[in-house]
Amino acid sequence: MNARWKKVLVLQTSFLGDTVLTLPLISEIKRRFPSSHLSVICSPLARELLQDHPDIDETIADDKKGADKGLRGVWRKGRLLKRNGYTMALTPHKSLRSALLLYFARIPYRVGFRESKGWFLFHARAKRRAGQHDVERTLSILQPFGIEVEDCQRTLSLPCTSESRDAVARLLGSLSIAADKLLVGINPGSVWPTKRWSASGFARLIQLLKEKYDCEVLLFGGPEDLPIAAAIQDLSHHTAVNLAGKLDLRQLPAALSACRILITNDSAPMHIAVARNVPTVAIFCATTPALGFYPYTAKAIVVEKKLDCRPCGSHGGRRCPLGTEDCIRLISPDRVLRAVQELLERQTDAPPLERNSRLPAFVAV
Repeated sequence: MNARWKKVLVLQTSFLGDTVLTLPLISEIKRRFPSSHLSVICSPLARELLQDHPDIDETIADDKKGADKGLRGVWRKGRLLKRNGYTMALTPHKSLRSALLLYFARIPYRVGFRESKGWFLFHARAKRRAGQHDVERTLSILQPFGIEVEDCQRTLSLPCTSESRDAVARLLGSLSIAADKLLVGINPGSVWPTKRWSASGFARLIQLLKEKYDCEVLLFGGPEDLPIAAAIQDLSHHTAVNLAGKLDLRQLPAALSACRILITNDSAPMHIAVARNVPTVAIFCATTPALGFYPYTAKAIVVEKKLDCRPCGSHGGRRCPLGTEDCIRLISPDRVLRAVQELLERQTDAPPLERNSRLPAFVAV
């Protein structure tokens, strides 16, 4: 093994969903260089989710909004990383801060993208494959080593522990949810308000699901999603089981795996569901699949309203710039229900990693 791969650090300190989409890169490194010691530095939330991943030897939290904030925090974090003796670092994150952190850590071989704001601090620079899914853009960081994206396995997988599965089973049992019941998951939250479908839309969808199927509907979300979940519960007459705030991130993959299907906004739980091989209906409001963050599986349907004003930003936004919220308002519960029905009826036994099996169906309404 090349000595550079002896002790590798992968840096991805962006949003939780971006870190999940870095997992194929992590798995590819471990597959090709199994004796490498592989560390990942990420946000505190991502560290909670990834700490049990079998391909990761060490997770390190970078609290860039707290203890590691500012230039002084970056310098201090870099000095701490220097003590670990990394032989190489790779980062698909394009910020100057990420490049500076690796520079301050004095890691002897640093790899990043040419498009990074800190490109001049890297020893090797890869060309980011624009216009492709973020999984493939991230894997293109390996090009300086002669590793092409097409030759990678591109495996988006997030194992969960038996402890997490047992904890979820106990929770569902305490809520009197039968093990043989059809479970439909709904994730109504997102960091960005314009990426959230309406509470009234989700509430009506719950009613339609209950009318059509003998099912239990589970509402997912973190503590920050409690107001959204409460609004949906009020509008749907409390016919869903509200799990918002009742699961930690280590338990979320196991809880999503209990669902036959997940209905979700464009958000981190969408990518976690894909990594758990859960069929997914993804509702895209302000953002568009063309940005490269659609569900990376054929076991998915993306529902969206085609509008000239979309996307209004790379992450959506805090409010609709036009004041219409048409991208949210014009997606009907009936159309989302048809997508659910199609996924439930579709035969999805094909291996998820076949070469042409990563593209979901796209439905414009």
